[in-house]
Amino acid sequence: MWAYKTIEDDDLKFPLIYGEGKKARVMATIGVTRGLGDHDLKVHDSNIYIKPFLSSAPEVRVYDLSKYEHGADDVLILATDGLWDVLSNEEVAEAISQFLPNCDPDDPHRYTLAAQDLVMRARGVLKDRGWRISNDRLGSGDDISVYVIPLIHGNKLS
Repeated sequence: MWAYKTIEDDDLKFPLIYGEGKKARVMATIGVTRGLGDHDLKVHDSNIYIKPFLSSAPEVRVYDLSKYEHGADDVLILATDGLWDVLSNEEVAEAISQFLPNCDPDDPHRYTLAAQDLVMRARGVLKDRGWRISNDRLGSGDDISVYVIPLIHGNKLS
């Protein structure tokens, strides 16, 4: 889905990204994630290239598993924006820290169940005004994929 807008001088001021979640647009024109591969994309009816305002370089952080001893509840959450658009890092950490201790530590499906719990939290419940999560916020309308990856196996690396 494309949105066209004539860029004015006021549009070139910060912030260059307007809106939140799926409604976020670079220069009020193109969805942020859609713009990563459109090298020759220009703002509608202009000669302004959008590519210089985007970066396809990922933020990479290295975490050396062998430097730390991990417990069964120490996990890495890998998820799509369907989760992160509606839940903060803190909300996800709190949900995981409440969920995993209530599971049998020998249950091989505990991490899958934790991932399912996060998906359900992000989707929310259907109410008369649409899908809602905590504090009556909108639930995710995006695809939601979540992996809960146990770090305890890194203990064997040392």
